[in-house]
This record gives sequence, C-alpha cells and structure tokens, in this order.
Amino acid sequence: MKQLFSLTIAAILGGIITLSGFQFLNKNNSNLENRSFAKQVNNVNVKPQFTNTPFNFTEAAEKAMPAVVHISAKESEKMARDNRGNDPFLRFFGDDLFFGNPYNTPKQGSGSGVIYSEDGYIITNNHVVEFADEIEVTTYDNRKFPAKIIGTYPASDLAVLKIEAGDLKTLRISNSDDARIGEWVLAVGNPLDLTSTVTAGIISAKGRDIDIIQTQNELAIESFIQTDAAVNPGNSGGALVDVNGELLGINTAIATKTGYFQGYSFAIPVNIVTNIVDDIIENGSYERGFLGINIAELTKEDISELNLSISQGVLVDNVVDRGAAQYAGVLPNDVIVEANAKKIRSTPDLLEILGSAKVGETVNLKINRSGKILDVPVRLKASEPRY
Repeated sequence: MKQLFSLTIAAILGGIITLSGFQFLNKNNSNLENRSFAKQVNNVNVKPQFTNTPFNFTEAAEKAMPAVVHISAKESEKMARDNRGNDPFLRFFGDDLFFGNPYNTPKQGSGSGVIYSEDGYIITNNHVVEFADEIEVTTYDNRKFPAKIIGTYPASDLAVLKIEAGDLKTLRISNSDDARIGEWVLAVGNPLDLTSTVTAGIISAKGRDIDIIQTQNELAIESFIQTDAAVNPGNSGGALVDVNGELLGINTAIATKTGYFQGYSFAIPVNIVTNIVDDIIENGSYERGFLGINIAELTKEDISELNLSISQGVLVDNVVDRGAAQYAGVLPNDVIVEANAKKIRSTPDLLEILGSAKVGETVNLKINRSGKILDVPVRLKASEPRY
C-alpha cells in the first residue's frame, strides 16, 4: 500500500509539472509570435498614414491649364513715335533729351489670359495690353495667334482679346460670392515666362481694396480675392480656379516690395469679370451702373453722432442731384448695411455688388436710418461720378 501510494503521488506531481511546462512553453511561443508579428507590421506591412493632406489638385490643374494662354504684347515703332509726339518735353527738346534715348525703345511685356469662349474671346488684365498694338497669343498646345483688343475697362483692370480660332478649351464659371475664406485654390499662368505653371494656396481674405488700380474719370472697382498662392510677374490675367477646376477669378496683383511674390496675391472675382466681359463682347465697351452717391467708411464718430447701434456699413456722405439714389429716396447719413441680400461691411463689399450690376438693373439696398431699417430698391443709371 505504501508503495502504491508513493507511485500515485509521483504520477500526480509529474502531471502537474508537465502541464506547467507546457503552459510556460506556449506562453513563450505566443510572446515570440506576437513580437515577430509586431516586427513584421512595423517594418513591412503598414504604410504611413498622412492625415492632413488637402485635395488632389491634378484634375483641377488638367482642366485649367489648356484654358490659360501666354500673351506677348508689344508697342510698334509707329505707335511709340505717335506716343512720343504727345510728350511736351520731346516737342521742345527732341529725342536726345535723355542719355541713351529711352523714348526710342517700344514698350513690350508679357502676361497670361483665360480663354472665355470656344471661338477665341480671351480675358486678361488691361495693364498687360494697354500699351500695345502688336499682341500674340500662345495656347497650351503651342499654337500662336495674332490677337486684337475688343475692349477694355481700366477701372477694373480688365481687357478682352480676340483670336481667330475654334474649338478652344474653356473653363466652367464658378460663383465667387460663394467662395469661402480657407478654401483651396490654384493660380494658373505664365510667371517669369515659365509657361503653364500651377501654384496652390488658400483664400485668405475677400473684398480687399489695395488701391492699385489708378483711373482718372471714375472710381476703380477693387474688391479682390486675396490668396497665398504664389503669383509673379507674368501671372497677370491668368486663372484663379477652385478645386473643381472652375474659374473663380482673374489673377491681377501681388503685395510686394521687391516686384516678386512675398506672400499674398489678388484676383478679380469672376462675378465682376463676367459682367464686364459680356458687355464688352456684346457692345465693345462696358457701361457701368451708378448709384449716384458719395460714400465714406463708417467711423466711431459717425456711430456716436448718428446714435447707431451698428459698427459696420457704408455711410452715405451725400447724394448726387438727380441721381439714381436720390430718385429712390436715399438720404445723406443713411448707412448701407446690405445690398442684394449681401451684408455690406465696408466700401469694397458695395463696390463688388455694383461691379456686378449693369445700367438699368435694380440694386436692393437695406439702409439703417437713425436706427430704423429700410428697404430701398435703386435702379442704376449711367454716367454719374463716384458710386
């Protein structure tokens, strides 16, 4: 019995030891497998995940590039001589007034343009072609065409050219009123004579007035889309497009102290562009509609004196006699706070609305008159000074 009992105890102990060893080995193998799998995952199978990548711009670029052209503009020798003849200094002192005779050199330059119609109408900036009577357009597929100026509107720095071509690539038109700050955009053009260049950025502001368009007879329309897409000399007249490749504006200016890109660029909103361009194509010129008022920015002193509870808007300084606003009942010291259902915070906001309206069209104003809100429809007239 004692011998049998000893054998039984030994068998039980042996089983316990065997099971413990099996579990220990299994656990070690499992840990090794896990470590091996982790090593395989970390080193081989897992691709890096990029979380802050914006849009893929390839489709937008592919749509936009064929619709953007290179423009070479030159003043002919005859035109240069005619222009010199209008210089009073030259009439008295002759061509040799300055060393090197710079007046004998015709002006020339280059820029970009956007194909507006399949039959050859092209949008560009007025400053790209205003001095020229010899203009050549080079398309994305490297075809070259002579171009003529159909019409210009210097107060918005726009010009329309025409080439004799057909079946040209165009862009769908976006709605610049719907563009939002922070939205991604592409600038497409020919900077520094580098053809078909695309740069990306975001809309950093809207309704910018940078006082860059100089006009003599009427107030410039400046209500730019500001972006941080890189734009340089040669981009002027090129396309600003959204991520769908739709035309959002015409690139026009940069903020710079060096002449080259230093962080911000400016584009004319397409809603202003199309209104002016359509009129030029149809009539050869743009007939601007005017409210017939002189305006001023709303100041703290104005707010206090007029006992207003608002801090944004455009103050009517005075109204033009027999102008559109006077006929509609607008009065001095009225504050325009809305136009065509769009909030008016400052002068560029109002200019953008008026720049998109033609003679004979009605602009629906919302006016704050000493704290009372009034709706005033104004039918725009032509040939009036200021706004």
